[in-house]
This record gives sequence, C-alpha cells and structure tokens, in this order.
Amino acid sequence: MWTIGYERLLPEMLVAELQRAGIRRLIDVRLRPQSRRPGMSKTKLGLRLAEHTIAYEHWRELGTPIEIRVLYRTGASRAAATAYREHLAREASDELERLGAILRDGPATALLCLEADPAHCHRRVICEALVARDPRLTIIDL
Repeated sequence: MWTIGYERLLPEMLVAELQRAGIRRLIDVRLRPQSRRPGMSKTKLGLRLAEHTIAYEHWRELGTPIEIRVLYRTGASRAAATAYREHLAREASDELERLGAILRDGPATALLCLEADPAHCHRRVICEALVARDPRLTIIDL
C-alpha cells in the first residue's frame, strides 16, 4: 500500500512519482478534493491521471473532519491522530473494509492527501488501521 502527499509536488511530478511506483489507482482521502494548487483539484487531477492510465477515486468518507484537521494544522498530530482513529472506528469502518479488499485484490493503489510528511497526516492512521486488519500489508510512502 502506497501513500503520497502532494504538498511539495506539481501535478506532473505527482504523476511521475506514481508511475515510478507502478500505481494504477489513486484514492484521494481529502474531505474536500479542492486545492489552491492548479491541477490538484478533483476534476483536473482525475483527468490528468486518466491520461496516464491511473484511475482516480475520491473517498470523502476517509477525509479528515474539519475539527480534526485543525489539530493537524496546529501541530497537535498525536491528538489529531487519536481523534481521527476514533472517527474511523465510528464513521468509516465499512470504507476501511472495502479499501482492504481493494488492496488485497486490486491494482497497485496509493492514498493521496495534501500533507508531505505522512507522520503528520491522517493517511498514516488509515494505513495503521488497515495493517491492524491485515498485518501482511506494507506501507510505502512516496
């Protein structure tokens, strides 16, 4: 299972990283797939990825709720991760199960969010929850 944050990447750099890793599907785990960075919003990103035969999906259910996002932005990563873990258990258990099945049976898949450092991003919590369900999974941060 791969993860990538686009914070320091231009769209063409993102595509190049995904291609190097052999990614065939990108799952966007932002609550709102909008960006001030040109080319990184849902529609344009999806079109660019399709040009390179990488499927794009937005899974809003795995996005960070606004109140938890504030914790991440203010540097309270531990508190944010704890709150997000609780959110996943309450609100997104079905999505985690579905994602686990995709990772087992589907094409090479990466999770996308803004944050460059996965240690300060909710995608790390998603990965930890998936590994807890299936210890055979390996996390690779691009």
